[in-house]
Order: sequence, then structure tokens, then C-alpha cells
Amino acid sequence: MTKDPNQPSGTVLHLQMSEFWSGDLGLTLVTISLVVLVFVITPLREAGLPGRAFFDVIIVTLMIFAALSLKQRRSATGFLIAVVLTSAVVLVAGRMHPTLFLLQLGSVLAALTLLLYARIVLLVMFRSGPVRWSRIQGGVSAYLLLGMAWASAYQFLEQRYPGSFSFVTAPKDMDQLTSRLTYYSFSTLTTIGCDISALHPFARSLTIGESIVGQLFPAILIGALVAMATQSRAKS
Repeated sequence: MTKDPNQPSGTVLHLQMSEFWSGDLGLTLVTISLVVLVFVITPLREAGLPGRAFFDVIIVTLMIFAALSLKQRRSATGFLIAVVLTSAVVLVAGRMHPTLFLLQLGSVLAALTLLLYARIVLLVMFRSGPVRWSRIQGGVSAYLLLGMAWASAYQFLEQRYPGSFSFVTAPKDMDQLTSRLTYYSFSTLTTIGCDISALHPFARSLTIGESIVGQLFPAILIGALVAMATQSRAKS
């Protein structure tokens, strides 16, 4: 894209970001980062191996650029950026000074941030245009983000009410707790079950809610994509 000298630099940047997210590249990078984070980095954290921070930074950067490229109110964009930055600060502070308050607040903010990310991905995914592979990637990304958001909510419950979940062996640290509750979350989302069980009433309620979302989300997503494909063919 050639830059029009009469256009403000902010407008040009917005157009460039819109072009980046209108194609396959933006959602592809998000999908790859989430897949590696969920299926590689998170299990390795249980063994004490680092690496999550790198992918967290990539996902945060991509989501902020996506939020800036969307046509929405500035207040909504500002709220998202404020939540992301606050969440990042609290999570880092919780790592440096792991007090119970900071850990609980970090889990709540992480769940909220991940849900906002899922909203951004869905907005990008359902923008007008032909149904392409990028929309399928968007659905996968949103599904993974929902699983991670529920894992953060489960983590808050276990921190707030110890013993909310029954583990075969008790987690030794926060990394093991995060890894195991992520495993529990995706086992619940896909309704395959696992060796971890919810004991606290709130934990059971969240588990039921995630199971319902895990069943409804793919069906609604497929239906929406079929409807978009049908409309696109009717217009062509």
C-alpha cells in the first residue's frame, strides 16, 4: 500500500493494521502462538521449564494491534488496553512478590483479558468478506482462549478456596497448578473428562458452564460460517 501524503500517519497505520488482519496472517500467528502455548509451553511449565513469557508477549501485541484495527468506540479500545496492561503488571508483580492477593487478582484479570481476546478474535473473524481459512483459524483461536480463560477462573477458585479441586497429587507450585487446571479446563471444554474433579459448589458451577459452552460453541460457529458462506455465494 502506498502512503498518501495527505493522509494523517494515524490513518495510514490503521489501514495497514486493517489489511494485516483482513488477510490470513494475523489470525494465523495468533492460532500458532496459542497452540504452542497450550499444548507445549504449559505442560513443560509443570516440569519447571520457562518459555511462556515469550508467547504471552506475542499474543498481547497481536491482540492490541487487532483491537486498534477494529471499528469500535475508542472507549472500548482504551478499556481493553487498560485491562491488558493492568493484568500484565499484576501478573509480573505476583511473580516477583507472590502474595495471595496478587495471585488472586492476577487470575481474575487474566480470565477477563482472555475473554476480551476471544471477543476481538470473533469480531475479526466475522467481519464482512468471503469465508476463508482464516475464519476457521479464528474459531480455533477463540475456542482455545475460552479454555484458557476458564483455567484462570479455576485457578482463582483454588487460590481463594483451597481444596476446590481434587488432584491425584497436590500441585507443588503455581506452575504445576496452572498446568493441571489448564488440562482440567480443556478436558471439561471438550467433555472428555479427566482425573481431576471439582469439589467446591462454585467450581462445579463453572465446570457445568464450560461443558455447555464446549458443546454449543462449535455448533453455533459452524452454523454461522455456513450462513456466511451461503450469503457470500448468493451475492456473487
